[in-house]
Amino acid sequence: MSNQAPDRAPVIPVRPRTADPGPAGREPLWRDLVGGVLRRERLAQDRTLKEVADAARISLPYLSEVERGRKEASSEVLAAAAQALGLGLGDLLSLAQGELTRQRTSGNRQGSRAPYRGMCLAA
Repeated sequence: MSNQAPDRAPVIPVRPRTADPGPAGREPLWRDLVGGVLRRERLAQDRTLKEVADAARISLPYLSEVERGRKEASSEVLAAAAQALGLGLGDLLSLAQGELTRQRTSGNRQGSRAPYRGMCLAA
């Protein structure tokens, strides 16, 4: 038996591998959906990142990263951003879930995905 550690640790994939790993076969990430909803709501209100960040008491760079899906925001941050936009946390999550459903439905029309049969989040 050797006392030396192996050169590489085993890699266990979080998502199962698919035949088509391209963007069409990829599940959307929740942070992308929520960030997109926040950005659309902010732009629909003709508000700047600075205005919303100040109202939510979130740093402007952090809010920008949340909107772009670069950061997994906590429920407290999401609630503050939603409130700054005049939404409740439940409204934000409902809009994100609607976006997920829309994306899944448009993917089904192209024949690339099976119907969504998973659990959805509700607040």
